[in-house]
Amino acid sequence: MEAADAAVFLVRLVLGGTMIAHGWNHWRGGGKIPGTAGWFESLGLRHGTFQAWMSVGTELGAGTLLIVGLFTPLAAAAVVGVMLVAGLLAHRPNGFFVFREGYEYVLVLAVISVALAALGPGKLSLDHAIGIVVDGWPGAAVAAGFAVVATGGLLAASWRPRKASMTS
Repeated sequence: MEAADAAVFLVRLVLGGTMIAHGWNHWRGGGKIPGTAGWFESLGLRHGTFQAWMSVGTELGAGTLLIVGLFTPLAAAAVVGVMLVAGLLAHRPNGFFVFREGYEYVLVLAVISVALAALGPGKLSLDHAIGIVVDGWPGAAVAAGFAVVATGGLLAASWRPRKASMTS
């Protein structure tokens, strides 16, 4: 096994496992679906329960696909999309640093996802085994492009930011 294939496999395992843990926490963690739904609504997203279930499905699904290395650029796009929404709605107003609830963490996960899509899934993947590897610039374009389009669609359809209250 080449070092590059082992490194890509390790990145897929950690990124995929992180997304599965994230999705599991939204589903079964502290507030479960009602808590996640309420949090999404507090960010200005309509239909919080639907958003919560879509987030859980996306995170669990993308994580699983990354671990097995199947449809890697699309799985990476799902991660980038989730991180874009989180970064824009929840973390951007807080600055960069994660310890201040900033966007540092979501930025790192999104960039790693695009980089993984560019590098490809490696030889230890179902993509490689069945011969459907999309990597290089096309892989990166799929990951970034699909994520931006999906995020834009989600925000256009569901995000209704609260208006700032006017005080005198």
